[in-house]
Amino acid sequence: MTRQKKPLDITGMRIPAHVAIIMDGNGRWAKQRGLPRQAGHRAGVENLRRIIDACVEFGIQILTIYAFSTENWGRPESEVRGLMRIFRRVLDQELGELHAQGVCLHHLGDLGGIDPSLQKKVLHALELTKDNDRLILNVAFNYGGRAEIIRAVQQMLADGVSPGELNEELFSSYLFTSGLPDPDLVIRTSGELRVSNFLIWQAAYAEFYAAPEYWPGFGREELYDALVAYDQRERRFGLLAEN
Repeated sequence: MTRQKKPLDITGMRIPAHVAIIMDGNGRWAKQRGLPRQAGHRAGVENLRRIIDACVEFGIQILTIYAFSTENWGRPESEVRGLMRIFRRVLDQELGELHAQGVCLHHLGDLGGIDPSLQKKVLHALELTKDNDRLILNVAFNYGGRAEIIRAVQQMLADGVSPGELNEELFSSYLFTSGLPDPDLVIRTSGELRVSNFLIWQAAYAEFYAAPEYWPGFGREELYDALVAYDQRERRFGLLAEN
């Protein structure tokens, strides 16, 4: 029997156009249940399907997820191999459904150093979904915010950009998120209060929400709670509050 969704009213709410999520806590979720860490990562993938559906339901236009950081290569080799297998499986098994749902996939990060066969799958997914417009899903894979900024500076120097030409708009055009609006809301699951090198330029004025649930337990209702909290915030972008 299909579980009935609880009605969640977003009438009159200010919905963020761009939500970014640091999907934290897969390993701890698994440990609580006496399961291996890979079981937590698999549960995290299952949860992503639910969050994508919820984003479409709530009218969120762009979802950015932190899937694998440049620092994650320092994890045990067996865990890294397991994560790469999961990424391959997701591309093989979920791409068709994502495409059918109208999801446009973008990659944030460096594909260099990734196994060529996995690179090929990623590039195929980007090409297949490039014209979809129901939801943009940015996947930060082999991504680090500092590395992104250094890469942008290197490319500007290579292009001969002069100091007088440089401004925030031009700099943003050299980032992986070029052409996309900055995130309005950054969510981190598991109760942690760190940004962990994620979108450190783009999220300068984003609202931050720390969800206590581990990522596999952060579902539709928990996302709704984050949206309610966002709706109650006053975004001032460094200006004074309105009277």
